[in-house]
Amino acid sequence: MNHRLPVLAVVGRPNVGKSTFFNRVIGERVAIVDDRPGVTRDRNFAETDWAGHSFYIVDTGGVIEGSKEPMDRAIRGQALAAVEEADAILMLVDGKAGLHPQDEKLADLLRKVRKPVILVVNKMDNLPNDPSHHEFWTLGLGEPIPVSAISGKGSGDLLDRVLEALPVQDEVEDDPNTIRVAVIGKPNVGKSSFVNRLFGEERVVVSEQAGTTRDAVDTPLQFHGRTLVFVDTAGLRRQAKVTDSLEYYSVLRTERVVRMADVCIVLVDATEEIHHQDIRVAESAWEAGSAMILVANKWDLVEKETMTAPTWEKTVRARVPFLQWVPIVFTSAETGQRVRKVLDLILEVHAERDRRIETHDVNEALQNIVGRQPPPHHRGRPVKLKYATQVGTRPPAFTIFANYPKAIPDHYIRYLHNGFRDRFTFLGSPLRIRLRSSRDS
Repeated sequence: MNHRLPVLAVVGRPNVGKSTFFNRVIGERVAIVDDRPGVTRDRNFAETDWAGHSFYIVDTGGVIEGSKEPMDRAIRGQALAAVEEADAILMLVDGKAGLHPQDEKLADLLRKVRKPVILVVNKMDNLPNDPSHHEFWTLGLGEPIPVSAISGKGSGDLLDRVLEALPVQDEVEDDPNTIRVAVIGKPNVGKSSFVNRLFGEERVVVSEQAGTTRDAVDTPLQFHGRTLVFVDTAGLRRQAKVTDSLEYYSVLRTERVVRMADVCIVLVDATEEIHHQDIRVAESAWEAGSAMILVANKWDLVEKETMTAPTWEKTVRARVPFLQWVPIVFTSAETGQRVRKVLDLILEVHAERDRRIETHDVNEALQNIVGRQPPPHHRGRPVKLKYATQVGTRPPAFTIFANYPKAIPDHYIRYLHNGFRDRFTFLGSPLRIRLRSSRDS
């Protein structure tokens, strides 16, 4: 069963501690199941959770009402776009500085919004002995909730209030006959043209101007008795490059689509070297646990020599190691070259993501892997990997029980990953390995 996560936007004037509060919330409870090195997060929205409920939190720049400075006006537009996109709004004010005219101007705007607004008074470091937060009742946004983002005081009560304000998560029943396919990539790599070529008609808007697609659009396709629901998404680009408010929040919409997808088709421009943002787009899908196909589009524009495709593929896989497990297809949305091949691969990688291995086969593979290279000792004692079992699918997840699980270094965990891949492949699907302590050590 999938969930569409609600969104909480954090707004306020400059220097009230929005980013500190944002980091406080995601820093302690960011929703990461497995540690995967090499993935940085420079975005200012993130998925987090509290009391078993997940949601997106969005940080915004400081709003200065009435300013004619271009940057201030751009920040105000971004913040208002966040309000439009959000399910609930958290307005942050500075308890040390006291009530400010800019607080009153922003509150005037938020009172007109037909969404829950939570008023939070930050920098209340002397709780519960400091009653100064009560002066913010005059903003007309309900009870001011005092917190200290630096120390964390009051954050638990506040997050309880946030859960009350956010809507109940929409649940989407998993249909075993339906595969949700997200078409993702940075702007202008041909995503809309690719989807149109698959369907043989103009299903989504195609334009030479980057960023034409703003919203995700579901389009079903019947293929070999399965329903493939294609979602053509807005282009993902680096956050520093995203200045237009509509485009900025289309990135958040795309993140939500990726989270819901069974298979992600990552489109890149084959006429260019793979960019850092191409890698980030692929990482977002891999982190989310989606099966993946890498499509090198515009292949008709590439000058061909002997071994052009194998050389391109080798270069990309060397730069992005996890792509060695991802199928790569060279296509042209313009001519239709190999576009339909992607449909067969969707069924294949989806089946791999849903594949379950018998426990005796898992343990046989583990014994062979450990037999070739045992884990390093821990404080002079042997580390024993005793047994393993598959604990989940979509994506495949395995638990390995050991006497000293925390002593197993990262390089050996990568060795275990590679060993399971060599045995079971799981083409196009992420693979999760968790280490747990066995009772007898």
